[in-house]
Amino acid sequence: MRSHFSVANELPGLQAQAWCDYVGRIMDVQISRSQHKTGFAGEIYTYVLKDLIFLDSRTDAFCQTRSAACQSRDTLRDYVFHVAVDGIIETTLFHGRQRKAEQFVPGVLALDMAQTMRMARPTAARVLAFFLPRPVVEAAIRDAPSIHGRVIGYNTPLTQLLFKQLQALCHRLPRLDDSALELILRNCAELMLAAFSKQARLEAGARNAVRTAMKQQICRYINANLYLPELTVEHLLQSFPLTRPSLYRLFEPEGGIAAYIRNCRLREAANEILLSPSARIGSIGQDLGFQDAAHFSRAFRRAYGMAPVDFRALDLDWTRA
Repeated sequence: MRSHFSVANELPGLQAQAWCDYVGRIMDVQISRSQHKTGFAGEIYTYVLKDLIFLDSRTDAFCQTRSAACQSRDTLRDYVFHVAVDGIIETTLFHGRQRKAEQFVPGVLALDMAQTMRMARPTAARVLAFFLPRPVVEAAIRDAPSIHGRVIGYNTPLTQLLFKQLQALCHRLPRLDDSALELILRNCAELMLAAFSKQARLEAGARNAVRTAMKQQICRYINANLYLPELTVEHLLQSFPLTRPSLYRLFEPEGGIAAYIRNCRLREAANEILLSPSARIGSIGQDLGFQDAAHFSRAFRRAYGMAPVDFRALDLDWTRA
C-alpha cells in the first residue's frame, strides 16, 4: 500500500498545525512560532508491507519527542531505523543516563519506540525510516533494546553494501513497481539487521572482555589486601571505576562481593591455621577482619564443616616432608 501526505495544499498559517496533527499520532511535535505563522514544508511517502513500513519524509527543521505520554496513547512498539539522506538527525535518549546520538557522519540510526527519546532536525532534511516489528528485530539481534540510539556508519563491507542499496532505493523509488519495491526494501532491512546484529555481538564480546579484566584486577587487589581492616564494598568502589550495581553484578556468581571477600579471608585463615600451628586461632581470625573468635569460628564451620581447631588437628600441611 502506498500513500502520500503533504501540507503543501494548506494555507501557510495552517501548514505547521497540519503536520503536528498528522505526526502527533505517535510523536509530540515542536515547530517554531515563526513556522506556524509563515509556513512549514513537510511531506511523507508511506509504503506498507506485511511486516515492514517504510517512510520517506522531507521536512523543514523541527523537533519530535517520543515521550511516556505518547507511549501510553498507542501500541506502537516497533524498532525504527533512520537514514539521513539530507540534513542531520540529533537524537537525545532519556533511558538511564541521558546521552545524544548525532548523525553528523552518514549512517543508520536505530531507535526503539518502546523507549523515550527526542529527535531534532536542526535543518531541512530528508529522512528514510524503516519500521520493523519487535519480534523480528529481537529474533535477529541479541539484547535488541540496547541498540536504541546506536548509529552504524558505512565503513564495513556489509554496511557499504547497505549504502549502495539505499542509494538505489533513493534514486529509483518513484519508478519501482510493487514487486521491485518490496524486494529492495526487504533487502535493506535484512542488511540493517545483519549490521546491527554484528555490532551487538562485537560489543557484547568487548563488554565481556572488559568485565573479565576488571574482575581479575579486583580479585588480585582483594587477595593482596585480605588483612586490610577497611577492605569493604565501599573501599572497592573508591578504588575502582565501577558503580555499585556493576560491582555487585560482577560477583553474582560468587554469591556477592561481600561473600567473595569473606570466603577469600576464610581460605587465607585455613592456610594460616595449618602453616602456623603455634598461632592462636582467634588472633588469626581477628587479623583477617572477623569480629571475634566466636564469629570467626561460626563462619569457618559454615565454610569447612568443622571448627578451626578440628581443622588444625587434621594436620593437612603438605609442605612438611
